[in-house]
Amino acid sequence: MEKPQRFDRKLVFENGREFLGAGFGSPREALYHCSFDTAMIGYQEILSDPACAGEALVMTYPVIGSYGMADEDYESRACYAGCLIVRRYNDRPSNFRYTKTLEEVMVENDIPGIQGVDTRAIGRMLRDEGSMKVLLTDKDTSLEKAMELIRQSAPEEGLAKKVGGKKIRYSRTANFRYNVAAVDCGIRQSSIRCLNKRGCNVTIVPQDITAEELKALKPDGLFLSSGPGDPKECEGVIALVKEMWGQMPIFGVGLGCQIIALATGGDTYKMKHGHNGGNVPVKTIYGDKREITSQSHSFAICEKSLENTGLKVTHRHLLDDTVEGIMEEKSRVIGVQHYPENDPGADDCAYVYDTFITMMDNAKEGGSNNA
Repeated sequence: MEKPQRFDRKLVFENGREFLGAGFGSPREALYHCSFDTAMIGYQEILSDPACAGEALVMTYPVIGSYGMADEDYESRACYAGCLIVRRYNDRPSNFRYTKTLEEVMVENDIPGIQGVDTRAIGRMLRDEGSMKVLLTDKDTSLEKAMELIRQSAPEEGLAKKVGGKKIRYSRTANFRYNVAAVDCGIRQSSIRCLNKRGCNVTIVPQDITAEELKALKPDGLFLSSGPGDPKECEGVIALVKEMWGQMPIFGVGLGCQIIALATGGDTYKMKHGHNGGNVPVKTIYGDKREITSQSHSFAICEKSLENTGLKVTHRHLLDDTVEGIMEEKSRVIGVQHYPENDPGADDCAYVYDTFITMMDNAKEGGSNNA
């Protein structure tokens, strides 16, 4: 049987709304910016996605934990989410692959959680009013004290630098065709697997690598990973992209896509509420194709700022018309806001990786700039 619910904890939002629920995971108090995720599956990948660092995650799907946690499915070596908010937590997984329960992993990673709250109401509130801070605390904490803690809290800065690797590491594949240098702003294992699958040896490098050090690796292409937080805080990576522009194909995902825009003189902004989930609709400008994508980002590219950068918009969000993809054909540069590997997700958008491979093919052969 499932553990009985103990209504011992509560959420207090920046707008003063309170939600009473039962705690699970780490017992610590937590104060983070809150975002909602609409994915029906993939809570393990979401929890271990570095792009979710410093966030309180509301899972809108009602039952979470039903298939446990499998050792092969983590997106990074640790779980970075700040806290987890669910309608119902299932503590008895039904999955032959699972090695630990969700709560066991949350305790190991010091991630607090709360269940038994109305996640649909919270999701609608965040959609209508925008992302806001939330405090997960004991049920006896007064509203006045909770609101004071929220007012005194400062936004966490430098998230990408905190989750990014500090040393060079390697992921090699048999019969490789290309060497790709991947800047680690919070890289996902699925990104590395997609590159390996396409015949790329991947050298994962820290954000403070210099252009000279990067060139010494003799890469055929540069990959800019996804990650958390404000892309403008990644000054070193932005400067690196400026120096490497036109010298090799460049491919950015999520945060990496935003960094490409900033490196050309474009601008980014904080969204009212981010795009988080495995069912985010996107359309391609060329070919007018509709795609169901997986995403996790709270910042977007300002389209007007791209006018004199040479970047063209390749993808758009179907609901709010925000920029979802960019390209500069002459310099062989592409970027997308969504996760092309769609892990987790309902559709396969990995052709963007194939475009990157084609760009490296053309660069190596000295062929056409058109990918």
